[in-house]
Order: sequence, then structure tokens, then C-alpha cells
Amino acid sequence: MTILTAEQLTGRVSTHVLEVSHPPCMLHPDAARAFAALARAAAQEGIELAAASSFRSFERQLTIWNDKLAGRRPLLDRDGRTLQAASLDEEAGVRAVLQWSALPGASRHHWGSEIDVFDRAALGGQAGPRLVPGEYAPGGLFERLSVFLARQAAHYGFFLPYDRDRGGVQPEPWHLSYAPVAVEALPALTLPVLVEALRAAPLAGAATVERLLPEIHARYVLAVSGPSLPATPS
Repeated sequence: MTILTAEQLTGRVSTHVLEVSHPPCMLHPDAARAFAALARAAAQEGIELAAASSFRSFERQLTIWNDKLAGRRPLLDRDGRTLQAASLDEEAGVRAVLQWSALPGASRHHWGSEIDVFDRAALGGQAGPRLVPGEYAPGGLFERLSVFLARQAAHYGFFLPYDRDRGGVQPEPWHLSYAPVAVEALPALTLPVLVEALRAAPLAGAATVERLLPEIHARYVLAVSGPSLPATPS
């Protein structure tokens, strides 16, 4: 597989992804094929596998980041409780955002290998998923999906990079990563690549991010799970 370019790794271009309709998402072509196969397997068990989020551009991630630091989007602590952005100093705000949202350029969603998934058939009257751990836990709305993914995801090349708390990103049982793309992308997203992507960006908290960037790279980029099977789909 071809390693992504620096611009692709950091979401500044979308030349490595395509938009597909079944299920609707935007992914690297190899990841899209594997996701479609996983969705067909899920359908056999009455699960309508859907993507809440797939490819996300640098600009989109930048908007999310800036909105959270400015208090225009909800800002949560490690336990999911709402924080008031205006009451936090810049470093506390940056650290709060990082628990649930990636730094622009550092999001795995830039690679086209990542999908936030839910079971549309289980929604009932709910408008959409909230993407909180309780929905995927025993007794939660998407418990059946979690059981299915634990049994089948790896056979199609997928794994959960945020399977547990490693002191960085909080556990995300909805976040699937396509291993054949992701295992090459992760070591390629070096600190210099990230520095270059952020150089001219209108990033909120830029001074604090610059000072903390080596820690951010170590804790929020590198501290993830790897695939449990070889990085090839069955």
C-alpha cells in the first residue's frame, strides 16, 4: 500500500479518499471496500451499520477545535461533564479539547481509514447517536453492535484504536480504524509533519499548542491500540 503524503496525512487534501453510498461515507478506497463488506455481514445479524463520521478535512477539524475553545461547542471533562470554556485558562482549555477531539492535522479521520459507527436500526425514535460510551456498553442502545464488532471487525481489517484510556484520548467504542491504511499512516505522522501542517493555521490556543506539541503527539497521536490481527482484510 502506498504511504499517504504529508498533505493527505494531515487532511489538507482529499485526493486519497472517495465518497461512497453503501453505507454513505467518505473513505480511502481500500477502507471503503472493507467497510461495505463489514456492513453486509452486520446486516445478516439485523444490524444496519452506518457512519456518523468518516473522512474529516483539516479545515473541518480546525473549525471543531476553535469552536470548542471558544465555547461555541460543548466542552467536556474526562467524565463527560460539561465545562465552561470561559472559566478555563488556555492550557486547561487545550487539554480539555484534546480528551475528545483531535488537534487539526493530528486527527486519524484525515487518513480516510477511520469511521465512527452506529447501528441505525437500533435508534428507534432517537434522531442520531450521541457517541458516548454508555450507548455501546451492556444495556446500551448499541450493545449488539459492540458485540458484533468484537467478534467480526478484525476479520475485515478493522480495530478499535481507542479501546481503553491510555492517558490521552478517552475510550471510543464507536471508532473503527482500517488497519492496512492506519498502521502505515501512524508512524508517518511525525512531529515535523504536524508542525508544518499547523504553521499557517489560524489555530485557537496556538502558543500553548506549540509548547505542548511533543506531549500532544506522544499522548494523543501515538498512544493508541494496534490491530489484533495482521493488517490485511480476510
